[in-house]
Amino acid sequence: MRGRERGKPNSRGPCRVFLDSVAGGAWPMKKAVSIIAAAILLPSVGQAQEINPLPGLYVGAGGGLAWFLNTSTSIGGSITSSTGWGVGGLIGYDFVGPRIELEVAYGRVPITASTPLANFTGTAGQLQIMGKVLYDFFPASAFTPYVGAGAGIGFVDSNTALGSTVFAYQGIVGLGWNVDSQWRIALEGRYIGTTNPSVSIGGTNVTYSNNNFATILGAQYKFAPPAAAPPPPSAAPVAPPSFMVFFDWDSSRLSQASLNVVKQAADAYRAKGNARITATGHTDTSGSDQYNMALSLRRANAVKDALIRNGVPATAIAVIGRGEQGLLVQTGDNVREPQNRRVEIVVQ
Repeated sequence: MRGRERGKPNSRGPCRVFLDSVAGGAWPMKKAVSIIAAAILLPSVGQAQEINPLPGLYVGAGGGLAWFLNTSTSIGGSITSSTGWGVGGLIGYDFVGPRIELEVAYGRVPITASTPLANFTGTAGQLQIMGKVLYDFFPASAFTPYVGAGAGIGFVDSNTALGSTVFAYQGIVGLGWNVDSQWRIALEGRYIGTTNPSVSIGGTNVTYSNNNFATILGAQYKFAPPAAAPPPPSAAPVAPPSFMVFFDWDSSRLSQASLNVVKQAADAYRAKGNARITATGHTDTSGSDQYNMALSLRRANAVKDALIRNGVPATAIAVIGRGEQGLLVQTGDNVREPQNRRVEIVVQ
């Protein structure tokens, strides 16, 4: 009975002092503290533009204003100054938060000295080399306040060629604007001090306190890290070998061409070693659902028997009947479509 099947940084005057200026300087302390206090209130603004901070080497340069803190000398009298200038350059490494820098700077300030031995007016200069440690409070924000300290060596104007060699130190407060992950604009205030330098005045060795304030505006550039090597391309998943045999209408008999395909599937099984085979039978949409389900199973079992004859163990073969489900060519009901009358053999 036939039914149907369906499918889905030089100075004048005998005595010279300077104020240091190192790649960054400082405003008077009250102003500097005010800046940082205000900056600490900016994190919520900075977070409006998040930066992707990366560790790396950077360079910078800056310049600004400097003031020598009025003082007295070891023989009496006083030294006063007006506003001077300072410039410097640096190289540093950013660990994202902590930073370290090596800085070279030079500056000059106008001074007036009044001592029991001599009175004069001129300029005083200082060259210094310092190592510094700094800390950014919000390295990932557009604006980040920071603090730092430095120590090193200074050369203050005196009667010798290099000047009076002194131990130099400084304290830093600043505010950085991270333009992006590589560029930063920094405004910072500094207190800069040294051990007491000396100068010879009229044959007398005179010392004085050397304390300074400076404010510097600078720019820094961080070198981009080397580009990461692209990951190796992922291997495309390899589909298991599959074969397909076709049948005449309402038949489960294997043609010679189909038997040749079954033999290829058996060869693939042996080449793969430990494998399993699934034989899934299908029908077209001519015939009833029940009839077509049974027919698809008969076709799958016919393939299983042929596989066994080609040396594949029966225990390695699974048989599935799907009837009209999984049409290879979508058709309406009661359509005799040869491409749908098949068994798919998968070796995996």
